[in-house]
Order: sequence, then structure tokens, then C-alpha cells
Amino acid sequence: MSRRPGLFVPVPRGQRIGLGIAFFVLFVTMWWLLTASGAVPPQFLASPPQTLAAAWELFAKFNFGHDVGMTIWRVVGGFLLAAAIAVPLGIAMGAWKPVEAFFEPFVSFARYLPASAFVPLLILWVGIGESQKLAVIFLGCFFQLTLMIAMIVSGTRRDLVEAAYTLGSTQGGIVRHVLLPGAAPEIAEALRQVLGLGWTYIIVAELIGASSGIGHMITDSQALMATENIISGIVVIGLVGLVTDLLFKHANRKLFAWSYL
Repeated sequence: MSRRPGLFVPVPRGQRIGLGIAFFVLFVTMWWLLTASGAVPPQFLASPPQTLAAAWELFAKFNFGHDVGMTIWRVVGGFLLAAAIAVPLGIAMGAWKPVEAFFEPFVSFARYLPASAFVPLLILWVGIGESQKLAVIFLGCFFQLTLMIAMIVSGTRRDLVEAAYTLGSTQGGIVRHVLLPGAAPEIAEALRQVLGLGWTYIIVAELIGASSGIGHMITDSQALMATENIISGIVVIGLVGLVTDLLFKHANRKLFAWSYL
């Protein structure tokens, strides 16, 4: 009698890739059938061939590659600014309870504030240039990342900390040699997840005052009812986000291979 797969049994790499591709194929097929049947008018939902043709035209005739590059720069730039402050602050909050008591109430409060709500204020404060767009991504990533890292560090095994104290280690030494090595894989995973969150804010960041970027193209296409361009922009964001996610995951596996065993 064959054994049925149980919970949490890993799927072989080849099968995993095949299942992932199968879903995309099924999704595009359903989309194609929906548009080909006439159930949805083309002005409301472009078909896959129309979307593909529109994407080709955007790259070939309208320098869409520049827009994609500007969007990547804004997402990565805002994310790196957030990480540069959130990582050390989160580590400090997780390691020292007085620091956590001081910052945690405000950070918990601020993480529920939608970054899009700050756009009018950011325009008043920093204008409509690149600073405003970076600030939107920063706000969307910073508070979530800070709390995630604080929780990861605070979850360090207490027996390891006590053992380090017994061996005469200082607080700084414990942070460097116990907390950080133990939490590093999970911190890297938190960074990967929050980078994905940053991509969800880019359209809001490029909504006002942008002369380039995928969000700028989508906004212009909305005025023209060019749904094929809008969908092309959304698909490109998804593809670029997926590529960055896979690269981040690959880097994490290389840096912390022992944690994936």
C-alpha cells in the first residue's frame, strides 16, 4: 500500500517548479477564455495577446525600460533607507527591554497608518521629486520591518544568553556573538518579505508628480482607458518583484545554508 504524502513533507524541486508554472498557465488560460468569450468587453479587460503586444510596444517605442529602471530605483532606495534604520533599531528593541518599552508603542501605532495617507503631507514637506517617492516606500517598510526584527531578536534562546554570561561575555559581546548569528537568517527572511511589501506602495508613490516610472505610465493609461497598458504595467511590476524575491531568496540560501537543512 502506497504511503500518502503527510503534512509538511517537502516537494521535490522539479515538481515544485512544475506546479508553480502550471498555475500560471491555468491562470492565463482562464483569462484568455474570459476575454475571448466576450464575457468582458476589451475596454475593461484586455486579452493576453493584446497585453503582450502592448508591452512590446511600450518597450520598443516608448522607452518603458527607463520607467522600469526608475521604479526599481525608488523601491530599492526607499527599502534600503528603511532597512538602514530599522535593522539596528529592531535589534536594540529586541535585546534591551527599556529600548523596546520606549519605542514599541509608537512603532506599533505607526505601522497601522497607511503610507498613502502621508502623500499630501510629504508633497508639502519635501515636494514632488524623488524624495517624496522614496519617503512613501520608507514609511511603508520601516515600521513593519522594525517590529519584525525586534520580535526575531527577542526570541533568541535564553539558555544561550545565560551560557554566554556564565563564560564572562559582556552585553555587547552577547549581541554580536549570540543574538545576531542566531537571528541573522530570520532577519534576512524578514528583509525579503518587507521588500515585497515595498513593491505594493510604488503605484501610490508615483501617483502624483511623477514624470517617469511604471506608476506614471499606469496613471496616464487610465486616462486613455488603455487597459492593455495598465495590465502590462501590473504584470511587469509582478515579474520584477518576483525576480528580486527569487534573487533575495537565493542569496539567503547561500549566506545561511545551514539554516535550510
